[in-house]
Amino acid sequence: MSNEVRNRIPRVPAALVLAGLAAAAWAGWLGWDQHRDVHADGSTTGPYEAWQVIGLGLTLLVLVYGAASRAYVSAAVVGTTTGLAVAACLDWSDDSSGLFAVGVGLIVIGSLVVTGLLSLLITSWKPNTGHAGPGH
Repeated sequence: MSNEVRNRIPRVPAALVLAGLAAAAWAGWLGWDQHRDVHADGSTTGPYEAWQVIGLGLTLLVLVYGAASRAYVSAAVVGTTTGLAVAACLDWSDDSSGLFAVGVGLIVIGSLVVTGLLSLLITSWKPNTGHAGPGH
């Protein structure tokens, strides 16, 4: 087995774990809230509240940081995106208009861009571990 293949093997389980954690985060934050709120004027909102989406975003930030800071950048990007796409597809697939596919596509694009940029930022930031020396 070549070194390149051997080095990729640990990335696959990491991506699968991240996909599972991202899907679980979706279920925990968004999966249980399936009803729109109808207001007195007849307008509707939801089904998600802002705090749910923010909670999901912060949870995913922790997951991406954990993976990217350990040099699992591809797992952070691919795993998180896959988990969110699967969760969104399962959550929204009962939409009779078929527009859920557009939403899932936007989730995929947004997740790829955001997790990619976050991973790049996380891996490029190197804490200064050297000593400043006298007078610095």
